[in-house]
Amino acid sequence: VIELHGNIMRSRCSRCGKPYSREVDLSNGVPTCDACGGLIRPDVVWFGEFLPAQAIEEAQQVARKSEVFFSVGTSAVVEPAASLPHLARANGAFLIEINPEQTPLTPHVDLYLAGGADQILPAIVKKLKELDQEANHNSSRTLN
Repeated sequence: VIELHGNIMRSRCSRCGKPYSREVDLSNGVPTCDACGGLIRPDVVWFGEFLPAQAIEEAQQVARKSEVFFSVGTSAVVEPAASLPHLARANGAFLIEINPEQTPLTPHVDLYLAGGADQILPAIVKKLKELDQEANHNSSRTLN
């Protein structure tokens, strides 16, 4: 998993970027960084901020090498992340979109699954596990 937009479960200093490992307690105001005094904020990319260059470069490399690419729960219009499915598709990936509503990406995908990620992704994982168990069962039968 490449966290293009950060992780809401982490915090960091807004000034120096140092990770903040303690629990954020707002009862006495916004906590500050021990190193520089900057305000502590969620470790996420907010509107108007750039994605971390290393994360987007890594995501582009992975997209180019993908055999299957899932685009899940996105408007598919905010760059540079919106280009990732197209990059994967241009390099031969099978493109799957999971979203409650169609997006500008939908006409370009191989498979569109209408619905929420909270329902569709667990169903995919369950089916893959069933197929894996079936394949293991069949391969053990051929060994006997």
